[in-house]
Amino acid sequence: MIKRTLYVAILLLIPLVSNAQMTLRLGPDAPLRKLQIAEMAVNSLYVDSVSEEKLVEDGIRGMLEKLDPHSSYLTAKEVKEANEPLQGNFEGIGVQFNMVEDTLLVIQPVTNGPSEKVGILAGDRIVKVNDTIIAGVKMSKEEIMRRLRGPKGTKVNMGIVRRGIADTLSFTVVRDKIPVNSVDASYMISPKVGYIRIGSFSATTHDEFCERMKKLLGKGMKTLVLDLQENGGGFLHAAVQIANEFLDNNDLIVYTEGRQAQRTEYRAKGGGLFTKGQVVVLVDSYTASAAEIVSGAIQDHDRGLVVGRRTFGKGLVQRPIDLPDGSMIRLTIAHYYTPSGRCIQKPYEKGHSRDYAMDVVNRLKSGELMSADSVHFADSLKCYTLKKHRVVYGGGGIMPDEFVPLDTTKYTRFHRELSAKGMIINGNLRYVDQHRKALQQEYKDFADFRARFDIPQEVVDSIFAEGERQKVRPKSEAERLQTLPYLRLQLKALVARDLWGMDEYFAVINETNDLLRRALELIK
Repeated sequence: MIKRTLYVAILLLIPLVSNAQMTLRLGPDAPLRKLQIAEMAVNSLYVDSVSEEKLVEDGIRGMLEKLDPHSSYLTAKEVKEANEPLQGNFEGIGVQFNMVEDTLLVIQPVTNGPSEKVGILAGDRIVKVNDTIIAGVKMSKEEIMRRLRGPKGTKVNMGIVRRGIADTLSFTVVRDKIPVNSVDASYMISPKVGYIRIGSFSATTHDEFCERMKKLLGKGMKTLVLDLQENGGGFLHAAVQIANEFLDNNDLIVYTEGRQAQRTEYRAKGGGLFTKGQVVVLVDSYTASAAEIVSGAIQDHDRGLVVGRRTFGKGLVQRPIDLPDGSMIRLTIAHYYTPSGRCIQKPYEKGHSRDYAMDVVNRLKSGELMSADSVHFADSLKCYTLKKHRVVYGGGGIMPDEFVPLDTTKYTRFHRELSAKGMIINGNLRYVDQHRKALQQEYKDFADFRARFDIPQEVVDSIFAEGERQKVRPKSEAERLQTLPYLRLQLKALVARDLWGMDEYFAVINETNDLLRRALELIK
């Protein structure tokens, strides 16, 4: 079995290189033969029983862990979970939900989704799935999701408790494909300035983006703020499609090159939706991979300004290698380079993945996130933008044109602990659940809500009281007072999300977004 598995894995690797470049060494002295003997010895002679499948998986992981930080092995289950957000959909009942006191509370049914079609409403509590009680039994969120999800076309019977109705309601939902949006939000900041936030780059990102862009252009948008903060990347093809919307025909977007992978260029095809308007891109330390490709292309072509902090620096290209049991190797085969020739990948030491993962923390400790002067580039990494010939640097991530320091005073330790233990989100859910109808009657539209609504003090007090019960306390009165402004804004944004959607959430929460505020100053 092990021999056959290894042979199949090797055969799958063959297309990566030519026959002349790769020779299979299967003789008695070959390294592969050594691996076979070791596996067979452990499987046949080891004092305790072992899983041959796990031996093979551990062997693969051991090989990959000594390479770069992004080559990895995924089990069949992990492959499915990783692909869902990239595919842009999954199959289920179509609700956004959260857990409140061991009960699943529907935040919003997905528009035109299977749950909305049968009459499930925001604020409903799902207490029963088929013949199983799921409320008040401390069932994990993952187990509940497993029961609700299922193949398209299958049915699930649900028991629903609705505020104001004594009896438990019964609904039968036919599962369907549920879209997973990668564009988080879009709205007009001012009469001529639009805003779009992309959370990741999936198979549907370009279609989502174009739909949002057309709506904003129809409202008179002349300048776009493209928010890529905390965007960890995704599909290269999606990044190329997005960059194409801003660049001229034949402009180089990105190229890849590796030891065995020849240089491959990706260029704009022209006809983009926004090739002339002003563009500002927001980035931070968690902007990575495909998001760095878009940022780098816009910067290198002097197409717009990049505002924020140096991006993550993930510029390694992974090739998926499917294995017979549905598992996968994601093997790094090349580097990403921006149009000016900058390598996006930051330095790393092979086999030291923990140090690599701690890089953002180390940036904070070094002062880089608070001061641009703490970022140092060697002259050998100097490159120039393609139109205005401005100096830019390679060697890891995209350094913004306009640096915005991290505000470390906004999030207090007290706030972080309240958030980590779910007290803020649960406090908001309880408030909206109890006052949804009154809020909808009081505020006829979002503009009225944004202008007049303020979170009641009793909501804040209830969160602090819950914190006290769980021994989450401010260290001082000063810390409590420092926590209040952002906490109140966050709660207001969450209420807006529950009453309308994510566009309204970001319209509120962005009121204190330092990167966005600096972008708007530059636009003016």
